[in-house]
Amino acid sequence: MTNMKLDIPFREDIPEPPEVDEERTAKDWAIDVAVAVAAFVFGCAQLVLASTSVVFVDNLFREMMQQVDLVPGFYSYVALAFTTLPLVLRRVAPWPTLIIVTACFLFTAGYMYGFSLSAVGPVIAVFTVASERPRREAVLAVVVVSVAMVLVSTPYQSSTLAFIMKGMNVVLVVAGGLAGFAMRVYSAYLVETRRRLDEAERGREELAARRVAEERVSIARDVHDITAHSLSAVAIQAAAAERLVDIDPAAAKEAIGDIRAVSKSALEEIRAMIGVLRGDEEAEKAPAEGTERMGDLVDYLERAGIRVTLSRRGYDRAAVPTFVDMTLFQVVREAATNTVRHAQAHAVTILLRSTASQAYAEFSDDGVGMDTDAAKRAEGHGLQGMAERVGAIGGTFKVRSAPGDGCTVVAEIPLEGNHG
Repeated sequence: MTNMKLDIPFREDIPEPPEVDEERTAKDWAIDVAVAVAAFVFGCAQLVLASTSVVFVDNLFREMMQQVDLVPGFYSYVALAFTTLPLVLRRVAPWPTLIIVTACFLFTAGYMYGFSLSAVGPVIAVFTVASERPRREAVLAVVVVSVAMVLVSTPYQSSTLAFIMKGMNVVLVVAGGLAGFAMRVYSAYLVETRRRLDEAERGREELAARRVAEERVSIARDVHDITAHSLSAVAIQAAAAERLVDIDPAAAKEAIGDIRAVSKSALEEIRAMIGVLRGDEEAEKAPAEGTERMGDLVDYLERAGIRVTLSRRGYDRAAVPTFVDMTLFQVVREAATNTVRHAQAHAVTILLRSTASQAYAEFSDDGVGMDTDAAKRAEGHGLQGMAERVGAIGGTFKVRSAPGDGCTVVAEIPLEGNHG
């Protein structure tokens, strides 16, 4: 898998995590209840530890604390509950929860009589605001609660001890805010990762569908080229045989032989195509058809009673890439098939030429012509197939025609970049 770079900047446009106003599950509530209870238990443990001699191993601290009763009373635990249990609503209402627990902490901390009330409730509330709300709100929450921790009164007579406790609480609040913001960035990272993976998956599916569609179009074009030309030739020879069967049996027999040969050739081409589609590496493949078979097209047109003028003296087949040569032949062959089937033409001119930078084919007839706009809307895939073939290798395809004014088909294919 290629490395995926995710740009998640440290600024206000960091993607938001999932909105909290979505329907909350029992699991969500259970997590918040567990957090609130854990915070309360942690605060209780801190009160109990603060009342033991394990904490005050220094004689100076013992003398300082002789004035107060070191056994936390029921009021202490009630005060702690007011600063922790509202955390059940921390993700439903981050700011109201922060205000409630901070206000309760400020109101009760000064009346603990020797005990430093745990700041775990406000710290978790700050963490929640930083993880759920935009950065500016997170900074505001950290600043407001930090100021509250500095201004709150303490039960200690020692200014040093009071300073230490306030500083520690401010550090915990800042750490909670940074942790919350880090959680928000991580959530945004996960959201962005999932989004890009979904986009990549959709892109792969769309690419696969587009390739399948292109392959189907290519197959349809090849089948059309084979069947349209071959069946048109069969129809012409069959009509000739039908006319000659009574007056010239030998000529009729020759026409039937041509029908057999054309049909066999078309069948072999279709079999070869099916073999390739099935992935049969040993499938027989008909030799590539290029302008070297232009004589067959001339014979085909002449058998249909159409006079043909072929000019290819300016065409250097050796200098033209094989697939370009094949494309030009297929365009001329399709144009010839359309002329025989629809144009009622008497004469056709075929021109092939090439330069160092371009290969060119032009097919003109003197038939009934057509409305090119109507022809594009009509059923069938002849013109569309020719345009797609030429366009696939960077060429241009043009049709000039009007009712009663014949039809001209032009294919121009650049040779630069088509030699690789």
